[in-house]
Amino acid sequence: MNEDLHTSLLQWYESHGRHTLPWRNTADPYRIWISEIMLQQTQVKTVLERFYFPFLERFPTLPSLASAPLDDVLKQWEGLGYYTRAKNLHKAAQLAAPFMPKSVDGLLALPGIGKSTAHAIAAFAYAIPVPILDANVKRILYRFYGRREADEKTLWNLAEKLFDPVHPYEFNQAMMDIGATLCLPKSTRCEECPFQNACKGAAGDPLHYPAPKKSKSVPVRERHIVVYRHNGNYGLKQRTGRFLHGLWGFHEQTAAPEQGTALDSIVQVYSHFRLEAEVWLCEGYHEELTYFGREEIDALALSGADHKVLKQLSASRP
Repeated sequence: MNEDLHTSLLQWYESHGRHTLPWRNTADPYRIWISEIMLQQTQVKTVLERFYFPFLERFPTLPSLASAPLDDVLKQWEGLGYYTRAKNLHKAAQLAAPFMPKSVDGLLALPGIGKSTAHAIAAFAYAIPVPILDANVKRILYRFYGRREADEKTLWNLAEKLFDPVHPYEFNQAMMDIGATLCLPKSTRCEECPFQNACKGAAGDPLHYPAPKKSKSVPVRERHIVVYRHNGNYGLKQRTGRFLHGLWGFHEQTAAPEQGTALDSIVQVYSHFRLEAEVWLCEGYHEELTYFGREEIDALALSGADHKVLKQLSASRP
């Protein structure tokens, strides 16, 4: 059965695959790796229109990324979020330069590269016959095999079972495209899918698979962001905690400052919490901060919340 499925899948990919995506028109493992990391937690359209080409223009090769200061990498990553990805990219480049590893095990040894990403680079750059298991592929497997729930090991076994080792590049790209265009989380176009006749989900209600995840309430973090201004410059500090590590930001505290001018509030939604903050401008010097001119701040890598604070400062024209 798999042979017929593989033939149908190859034909579908030839006619309907997203062949024009730039990372599909290169065998350069570095460029493929950059695309794979960017596409984690980020839509293809966003990566394509705003981030992929500027990043490669700034860091065109693995050695250029490895030799760059982390601040420059974070600045180039600004707006993509999940900044651990950028830090791991930088660290992995330093470990791997001047060449990307050519084996799955070698790729897995680099920070920020998990099994699916390692398999993707291996299949797309080196034609190594291994399947991938991103969110789109998982959803297809749940529906194809009629599984409501499955652990990671089981999903990998199912991926191996369905995989086409003769055409690893086309199979994996087709699976991602089907998941992105036909087998969607909240809707399906089963009549256009090459798996339709063999898919258990398509035989009934495909949206029944997988079982919905239990929704989690997002905690609210209330803060006061205090912008200290001294001699016309603004105080910021570079974050050292795990969250937003390496980015620059204005001073945050839990209580309102004793003095200062209240600006407007901001809201920033992160993956694990919602930040609600009142913004204040205080004239004075804070010894824990580094002071920058307004134009100098534009060269720093900032979080989305801190960019909103900058807009507040511009709007207030104090």
